[in-house]
Amino acid sequence: MFHRIRRRKQDPFVIEARRRHQEMWEMAQRMPCPPAPAPQAGPVPPQSQVDAGASEPVAEVDDFLPPELRVPSHDQVDGWMMPWPWPLVLDGEVVTCTGCGAYRDWIIMATRAQIWLRCRAGHQQQERRLDVAWFNRHPGPAADNTLLSFEDCLRHLGH
Repeated sequence: MFHRIRRRKQDPFVIEARRRHQEMWEMAQRMPCPPAPAPQAGPVPPQSQVDAGASEPVAEVDDFLPPELRVPSHDQVDGWMMPWPWPLVLDGEVVTCTGCGAYRDWIIMATRAQIWLRCRAGHQQQERRLDVAWFNRHPGPAADNTLLSFEDCLRHLGH
């Protein structure tokens, strides 16, 4: 072990690095230190409290986004949907529809912390092996319009 340490000390790269480190340390020692702030008597109020009284009140403005660009909040929407045209493989097995046996072209719905699958034929089944975190990781880019009803979403997705 000590032989490696001796060899490392003789390595030109290590010697150069130590020289540069020593130069930087010496340069830092030569730099003047900023003066210490003068002690003040009593507690100092935070800067935000000092400036709050001196500034003028700010006029309230309406939201900067126009209504057509605003996204509805979670309490206005019953859930979220996304198309899933590929086979859905969970735990090494392909998920099939319990009604017709379809294995791809799903609509995946996330509502009230549950995940539902809907096949092209309209059969629905709850998928307990998926959670909302999985849904949030996989939707891809959002559509340019927001549809608030279930029927509008199905028409939009082509079902």
